[in-house]
Amino acid sequence: MHNHGELNSSDLPATGGTPAEIRRQRLRETALGYRIFGHFGWGATGDGHISARDPELLDHFWMARYGVPFNQVTVNDLVLVGPNGTVVEAPGGIDSGVNPAAHLIHWPIHEARPDVVAAAHTHTPYGTPLSACRELLLPITQEACAFFEDQALFEDEELDIVSLDGGKRIAAALGSMRTAILANHGLLTTGLTPGESIGWFVTMERVAEAQMKAGARMKPISAEGARAVRQSVGQAASGWHMFQWMVRKYVPDVTDID
Repeated sequence: MHNHGELNSSDLPATGGTPAEIRRQRLRETALGYRIFGHFGWGATGDGHISARDPELLDHFWMARYGVPFNQVTVNDLVLVGPNGTVVEAPGGIDSGVNPAAHLIHWPIHEARPDVVAAAHTHTPYGTPLSACRELLLPITQEACAFFEDQALFEDEELDIVSLDGGKRIAAALGSMRTAILANHGLLTTGLTPGESIGWFVTMERVAEAQMKAGARMKPISAEGARAVRQSVGQAASGWHMFQWMVRKYVPDVTDID
């Protein structure tokens, strides 16, 4: 991973290696993702979660234990969550459980989507009000085109997800899409790596900001034009590369991440 120095445009996320090596990469990216969220002040009241599927126990995922400030999360603060929502491994030696909603939202997504390695959700200044409008992102900026025809709208009365059925309805609404807007709740992104899901989440929040600020004056480009732009800015590698830039910008000191 490039935390400092130059980032080569041909670099791609590491997908090979032993299960231990893959797990380490996923855990580092997940911890860095929490740090990025913390930089923006997201999750300051305990809301939000990032999950990463374990490379061996495919129905288990890793996320930060409950109560750790996002801007202080390290790899040792991540715990392994089983299908029933209980912590089955805490490498750092502290098991304070996880946010109950985290299991109820993330596990059904991982169960329904074997291709999804990671998912991210938290409440943000623009994504949450956009979700209250129950609108999809429109192709009004270059970045917005990355999500064109690759986003779902989940409309439900269960805003505080307190049931596994609620999470399953989110997974069903997400379908094969990369991202979702949870009505009156906020944004949710997925990825082939934790880094990709974070790259898309931060970008999605920026797009939501542009849409909320543009208001009635915005003029979306055509569907054909949006699809063409998506081919260049909407690839999985694009989300991962954006994450690399965010790490360099927002988490310049990663000496304590492990």
